[in-house]
Amino acid sequence: MQVRTKTTLPTLLLTVSSLAVASPAFAQEQEAGTEAETTVQDDDFHSDEAIVVTAPFLANLNILAGTSAISGDTLTRELEPQIGETLTKLPGVSATSFTPGASRPVLRGFQGERIRVLTDGIGAIDVSNTSADHGVTVEPLTLERIEVLRGPAVLLFGGQAVGGAVNAIDKRIPRAIPDEAFHLDAAANYASASDLYSAGASLDIPLTDRLVVHFDGSYRESDDLEVGGFTLSPELRAEQLEIAEEEREEGHLEEAAEAEELANLRGFIPNTATRTYTLGAGIAFIDEGGSIGIAASYYDSNYGIPARPGAEHAHGEEEEEHGDEDHDEDHEEEEEEGPVTIGLEQFKLDLRAEANMSGFFDKLRVRAAYADYTHTEFEGDEIGTVFENQGLEGRLELVQTDNNGWRGASGVQYVFRDFVATGAEAFVPPNITNQFGIFTLQEYSSGGWDFEGAARYDRSNVNARTLGIMRSFNSFSAAIGAGYTTATDLKIGVNLSRSERAPAAEELLSNGPHIATQAFEIGNPDFTTEKSIGGEFYVRYDSPDIQLSATAFVNDFEDFIIDIPTGGEEDGLPIFQYIQNDATYYGFEFEGSAKLAEAGGFRFIADTVVDYVHAKLDGLGPVPRIPPLRVLGALEAQSSALTLRGEVEWFADQDRNANFETETEGFTLVNASASWKPFGKGGGLTLIASANNIFDVIGRRAASFTKDFAPLSGRDFRVSAKVSF
Repeated sequence: MQVRTKTTLPTLLLTVSSLAVASPAFAQEQEAGTEAETTVQDDDFHSDEAIVVTAPFLANLNILAGTSAISGDTLTRELEPQIGETLTKLPGVSATSFTPGASRPVLRGFQGERIRVLTDGIGAIDVSNTSADHGVTVEPLTLERIEVLRGPAVLLFGGQAVGGAVNAIDKRIPRAIPDEAFHLDAAANYASASDLYSAGASLDIPLTDRLVVHFDGSYRESDDLEVGGFTLSPELRAEQLEIAEEEREEGHLEEAAEAEELANLRGFIPNTATRTYTLGAGIAFIDEGGSIGIAASYYDSNYGIPARPGAEHAHGEEEEEHGDEDHDEDHEEEEEEGPVTIGLEQFKLDLRAEANMSGFFDKLRVRAAYADYTHTEFEGDEIGTVFENQGLEGRLELVQTDNNGWRGASGVQYVFRDFVATGAEAFVPPNITNQFGIFTLQEYSSGGWDFEGAARYDRSNVNARTLGIMRSFNSFSAAIGAGYTTATDLKIGVNLSRSERAPAAEELLSNGPHIATQAFEIGNPDFTTEKSIGGEFYVRYDSPDIQLSATAFVNDFEDFIIDIPTGGEEDGLPIFQYIQNDATYYGFEFEGSAKLAEAGGFRFIADTVVDYVHAKLDGLGPVPRIPPLRVLGALEAQSSALTLRGEVEWFADQDRNANFETETEGFTLVNASASWKPFGKGGGLTLIASANNIFDVIGRRAASFTKDFAPLSGRDFRVSAKVSF
């Protein structure tokens, strides 16, 4: 295995730290009520508590046409091991659902490099964006809130956010001084479908009236996931039965029996157990002039990768070249290799600072993070491939003082990544990526009108020294928007954007077998930047009894980068080739809530979510892995201590498929939950019981690479407890 010298914390982090310390006293904004925060519509329209968007560079601006958030009891109820699965009931959101240990958000049909996963405005600094089998190093158990940001304004997070961004908010760097001697938040969960046990807690202790420390930790363990029927899709079952027949005719009775057993596998997905734990600590100095805080955290996760049946089974010319003896030897080697599992760990340092200013600028904000990440793919007990990633991301923002309705924010961003993969199946060569960006977002309000404008420039460099390849890209992005709010609180608006994204190192440099995804991946070092023209039209209405939000969107891409199966095979694996091709995405999202009645101390609420995406590659047909039409309807009864909820979520068939992609049969999930606060709304204790997929149906996500052999959870009973005091 290649050995490399670990780099020290890069100079930029020291620079921004010095900048923060050299400023006057620093105070971090409070949870609510500061002028740097903006209230927007959240996933639970009818809640009494407003959702406050804290994503840097967007707060206090109204360009957030497609924003939703999840927090509080809703977050506890929807909690999953990975952040992608946790968010799937929000409008326009699906998930990659590769395995219970690895699931990333899919927004408006976009995934991977086009979605940024952030922690308090800074990238997660893992490798989850490079491949669907890589887990996200964000632990939902310790989060306060998760914000989903869509639309043109999220380009301020970089060209990679063309599909949207997910911003996870934790308390690792404290935001306020607790009034009490200490503040404790803790949660514990059990889920029957995977025999999952999890618990997490955070503790804030004020040392003085301006200094506070924070500690948090979590642990999660689960077994193989139970499902409601046959594990394999009808197409894969038929394939395995055909293999069994061929093996039987050739006299390989043991292999025939194995193929038949696999075709008839039902009730669970083998090799999907998980184990994850996290530790974190932070400290912040807070006073009226600003704040400065630092934090350190550790994330460790081990999870199984379900194997695609038939991926290792060679036919045709390859089998014709081998006799029975070689066939038996190959079969024995496959058995010895064992299942594929992934062990990943990340050590991360975070910095956040803010200085209050006077004059044209109101605030100076600095946010930076450094992470050292290692990801090992095991084949049984043997190490297959090791991915190492050291990364740094830093942002500096100047927030303007509101001047007669004109406000805005401008800043710079720097991203550094040093990536090395070692092992027999290191499909990406060692490479270093540097990105520098400069951006501005401006808004002017007058009467009922809001006008917005945003612009960004990025310079990206990808250097693969072992191959002698170095590519540089200049990317320009811009957005404009206008909205009008009537006297009846109806807001109508439109956003237009032009975005540009530099190719990622994996899209340029991949060339080899990737055991975890069971694919032979091939990039193209000659790619140019990906360009798109996009637009949104939105309508929002908010009254005491009815809240509605509807958005229609379109994105027209030039030189769209995507990996598609070629139908060929290399090293016994299907070939996935990255190509550039023009593409078009369009669709809509609708979310609504209405109070139906009040009786017996309860409010009766009806909720609905509808979303749809249509995506095609010009001249090639549908884009692969696009979610189908989805409709979610729910009825909820709320009182001060008890909330009862029932919901039905329907997914249409997805029969618009790319070449070599199977159809995804539609399904319907029926869920129910009860949330009880035994000491009242402010009592600090919440107990939640829920039943998901009550009728134990088989559901497969069209956005998932593994849908044909890793369906969604079957019937799942859950209990959760959350305490805060």
